[in-house]
Amino acid sequence: MFLKLNHQKLEVYTYSRSLTLACYKLTKALPAEERFGMISQIRRAALSVHLNIAEGASKKSEVERRRYYEISRGSIVEVDAALDIANDLQYLNNIDMKDLEEKMIKTFKLLTGLILSCSKH
Repeated sequence: MFLKLNHQKLEVYTYSRSLTLACYKLTKALPAEERFGMISQIRRAALSVHLNIAEGASKKSEVERRRYYEISRGSIVEVDAALDIANDLQYLNNIDMKDLEEKMIKTFKLLTGLILSCSKH
């Protein structure tokens, strides 16, 4: 926000930010009894996606950058798995998931590209 560093110029950073915000919004619709379970876990994983992109971009070594980007991508998978369970429990029946799905897929693909670009050097 204040530092104006290079990670803020990455397209994946912008997408992960909107993904994180969409996850926070979605979790507001989950039952209150999930406050310390699923809601907390989805929010932490979504925030991890975004924060690991920022931290990874700050690393000098491509090996380190790749590691953070892989952690970030793993957190997207974690959000997706949690949403599978939420869907199985019928928590998502009345929620339009199209926007979140698009953000998740785009962020995953962009991260995969970043990971592959770290491997080529």
